[in-house]
Amino acid sequence: MQVILLERVEKLGQIGDVVTVKDGFARNFLLPNKKALRSNAANLKVFEKNRESIVADNAARRGEAEIEAKSIDGITLTLIRQSSNTGQLYGSVAVRDLLDALETEGHKVAKSAIVLNKPIKAIGLYEVKVTLHPEVAVTVKVNVARSPEEAEMQAQGVNVMEAMFEKDEAGFVEAYDPNAEPGATAEVSSNDEPAEQTQA
Repeated sequence: MQVILLERVEKLGQIGDVVTVKDGFARNFLLPNKKALRSNAANLKVFEKNRESIVADNAARRGEAEIEAKSIDGITLTLIRQSSNTGQLYGSVAVRDLLDALETEGHKVAKSAIVLNKPIKAIGLYEVKVTLHPEVAVTVKVNVARSPEEAEMQAQGVNVMEAMFEKDEAGFVEAYDPNAEPGATAEVSSNDEPAEQTQA
């Protein structure tokens, strides 16, 4: 299906471009979200007649998005979550969680603005793209940790999981008793076996 773009669409084109897209993409996304018009003679005339206002409206929205972008770009959202010893979260961090965290920081963005290809399922630092306008995108850092202290360590560049495993290994070495006789239980069991055989 051929459509006329009413706004810039990533990997497709700019305002006013006539592009060919799959029917499903046009019907389910571009047309209902008013990002494009079907390409035909009548719609081309309507578009040309309204081109100036469409371009002006887009410029105004872009201006607002750029102002908002300055306040959001590079901020860090800290999310405290429970996880297993290996760092796997019980559950996951999804778009809804990021929206709530942004709102807590005083930034209201649309759900569709957050580009999260797959939910976050482990503790760590992540970068998430926020598209405030088709031509304005920023990156926010997401710090997922089990405690505020852990979040602080991660923010300073410490790999919490590696640090935790090092502590575990150190603990194991300290608990080892060098005076214990190696294989004491094995010797006892081997002494018992011949005694059982003599009784039989």
